[in-house]
Amino acid sequence: MTFPRGTANLSRSTFRAPRSRQANRVQAGFASLLVAATTALAAFFAPNVARAAPPAELKLDYAYYSPESLVIKRNGWLEQALAPQHTDVKWVLSLGSNRALEYLNSGAIDIGSTAGLAAVLAKANGNPIRSVYVFSRPEWTALVVRKDSPIKTLADLKGKKIAATKGTDPFLFTLRALHTAGLSRDDVEIVNLQHPDGRTALANSQVDAWAGLDPHMAAAQIDDGAKLLYRNVDFNTWGLLNAREDFIRDHPETLAQVLKVYEKARVWIAAHPDETAKIVAEESKLSLPVAKLQLSRNDFSHPQLGAQQLVALKAAAPILVQEQLVKPGTDLNQVIDALIDVKSAQPVFAANGQ
Repeated sequence: MTFPRGTANLSRSTFRAPRSRQANRVQAGFASLLVAATTALAAFFAPNVARAAPPAELKLDYAYYSPESLVIKRNGWLEQALAPQHTDVKWVLSLGSNRALEYLNSGAIDIGSTAGLAAVLAKANGNPIRSVYVFSRPEWTALVVRKDSPIKTLADLKGKKIAATKGTDPFLFTLRALHTAGLSRDDVEIVNLQHPDGRTALANSQVDAWAGLDPHMAAAQIDDGAKLLYRNVDFNTWGLLNAREDFIRDHPETLAQVLKVYEKARVWIAAHPDETAKIVAEESKLSLPVAKLQLSRNDFSHPQLGAQQLVALKAAAPILVQEQLVKPGTDLNQVIDALIDVKSAQPVFAANGQ
């Protein structure tokens, strides 16, 4: 059948129209879906944006056993880094891991410097922290005796008084050292003193030995002639920077800025050892030779958390069970896995090509 020319043209037009209207409806449908999806995504991520808002105040510690913290505080680098986001910086002095962990647990600080095994003990007992950075691989503790002490071996410590700060690496170091000689905490009298007071007690013959911590230990060696009775670098756990879990969750960008500044300090220390020793000496009010001895016992070349720390902490953890410092049945390997946070510092190391 044939149609007149006009009729044929009309027929083609007539059959195109429904397809165009259908296409428009499909296009409109996709547009509606896109708007709905965008709205849903915005609603989903809105709480995250709110949580990531900069804090009005950042509270963190500085410690004589953490050279980076002293360098950062002296140079005002953190205040400079956080000024654009209007975050005030509050520095709190920690005289030992036990103090830093108490401050973290109470919320007095958001970020604190501790020894690795002390952080494990705190985490096992409910402290809401995670370790995010290695500020040093130190040999910062040993068992110290007076220069004229008759004590020559670990076995000689049986029945003696040892000054140690409970909950710190020197305290846990002491327990591990005693175990190597077949002794336990019950075979000695541990006198709970903060690190500077332990040094004084040793010098005044109020205790027979002291679980030292640098820079006070270095000062005892240089200024008092004290001797290191027992050294074991493998019993010195890593110097870790820890953050409260809520701070990690709510302020990841600010945490990354803090870690970036710590990295700046770590690199600066390697390039400026004499200037670093001067800062440590002035901040801790000890002599320059003492500060240099302390720094000589620190390795600043391993800032990233990972397998090394996991292995070292899991090897050290049994002492916490043996000395009944954690609840029976505590899975310390699980605690350590939960403590070590390798993700928070990844953006910093990635930016530096590490």
